[in-house]
Amino acid sequence: MNWRTPVQRKVAAHELSESDSVIARVLAARGVIVDEQRALALSQLAPVSSLGGIDAAAQLLQAHRAQTIVIVGDFDADGATSAALLMRGLRALGFSSVSSLVPNRFEFGYGLSPEIVDVALQRAPSLIVTVDNGISSVDGVAHARAHGIEVLVTDHHLPPKQLPDATVIVNPNANGDDFSSKALAGVGVAFYVLAALERALVPQGAASAGVAASLLDLVALGTVADVVPLDRNNRILVNAGLQRIRAGACAPGISALLRLAGRDPKRCSAADLGFAAGPRLNAAGRLDDMSIGIHCLLADSAHEADSAARALDQINRDRRELEQDMHESALRHIDAVSDPALPPACVCLYESDWHQGVVGLVASRIKERLHRPVFAFADDGQGALKGSGRSIAGVHLRDVLAEVDRRIPGTISKFGGHAMAAGLTLGQDGLAVFTQVVADVVASQTDPQLFEPTILTDGHLADHHLTLEFAERLAACGPYGQQFAEPCFEGRFAVAESRIVGEQHLKLTLADGIDAIAFRQVREPLPRKGEYLELVYRLDINEWRGRRSVQLIIDQWRHSNA
Repeated sequence: MNWRTPVQRKVAAHELSESDSVIARVLAARGVIVDEQRALALSQLAPVSSLGGIDAAAQLLQAHRAQTIVIVGDFDADGATSAALLMRGLRALGFSSVSSLVPNRFEFGYGLSPEIVDVALQRAPSLIVTVDNGISSVDGVAHARAHGIEVLVTDHHLPPKQLPDATVIVNPNANGDDFSSKALAGVGVAFYVLAALERALVPQGAASAGVAASLLDLVALGTVADVVPLDRNNRILVNAGLQRIRAGACAPGISALLRLAGRDPKRCSAADLGFAAGPRLNAAGRLDDMSIGIHCLLADSAHEADSAARALDQINRDRRELEQDMHESALRHIDAVSDPALPPACVCLYESDWHQGVVGLVASRIKERLHRPVFAFADDGQGALKGSGRSIAGVHLRDVLAEVDRRIPGTISKFGGHAMAAGLTLGQDGLAVFTQVVADVVASQTDPQLFEPTILTDGHLADHHLTLEFAERLAACGPYGQQFAEPCFEGRFAVAESRIVGEQHLKLTLADGIDAIAFRQVREPLPRKGEYLELVYRLDINEWRGRRSVQLIIDQWRHSNA
């Protein structure tokens, strides 16, 4: 593992304090080089009117205000928050009949399929609205339109060559849309649609202003949980949502999920959404039915929210156990069939007893281990294989699948996704040829140096910056997340004490009295008292029994040779 400090933009720091210059350096490395770019006021959002199709979407919704609308979502946290946002928002704006429908991934698969349209038909809707899906649902949209149902597609996934014949499409990545924030999550698109509708209705006296803004907690959760790039527009949305959560002005379900994970909603960070609330919400769609998650987000009372959150927490515990078993199986598979020192450019894994709702998590963990794209597959119970892939920076996974599909047409039944994550369906006899061709495609398109894991750090910190005050100031420069990474630093430290906690975690006390912890990084030989270690770490604020102190979260450690 190479540790490398990125080339920093030069920062005019002659009038800055030393602490300010460190923060300026950190922000400059993330593209924030002037004070105006630090501001994250809602007034600086990309204009609602600049998103293609947005006014037509508002008009279409208005036309169905007194009729029945069915919202069809996705079975992940982005889809759940999108559905909850539109349901809450439309009801607050006086829509008379709004309900949601999330395809069970094990029965219907992803998106607005003809089969899920048939389920929606039982509710006699005049309009179907997709959230976080629909841009690839050519057959499903056609089926709905054939039954006289109008369709509003709101999505953020990359579009296929053939777009569905929907009444209106709102997607910042659709052909011809020049919207400035292509990185919007599905819930971000839904927020923009609701904001445009509210703007159209308020002058008519139909509602008071602030409905869309009151739901920014859902936007923050869905955006962070979907791991979309935190460009400035998304950072504005997430920052505003975090402020609502900290102020106690959020959905009771979000507070309940955070508390169950041991996180204080009053101090909620983007990491809390990504690693605590998000996984508990996602677990429902992976193992059960995402309607449980939507119910949690729609709960209005603390009692109802707590009950739903506890159910989600138990599902998440089950998910963790299943994921660990599958991860261990994947490691055995790698050891048995490949040379660990020279794995293929893209790795494909399959076991007949794997759970299709968890293969994406397994792919992610193996990707981190091998530092190359990984696909993991499971039987879908109907004669096909469902696969989920995770990629590394520099390898656009959906484009890779498009090239594979071009080379071996008919092997992939369907596919979709993003640069960093994608899903697909194969026939039972297609895995061997897919495994070979996808590795060839990645190898032909990728600089081999990308397969060498490298940690980019923000350099060294002086000892006097290892303080609670500086950690708080650094945290205030967030929110951090995908493509706006939380600052990490490198340094050499003497060990005062080391021990194993929770069987998998290395707990250290450094010679200067600062605590540090390395999660899932227990390995021999353990650090000894007086030994020096080289660390890559992040500054964290630890809260214990009312006391707050700085601690280091260790991303990597190694014994020092100096």
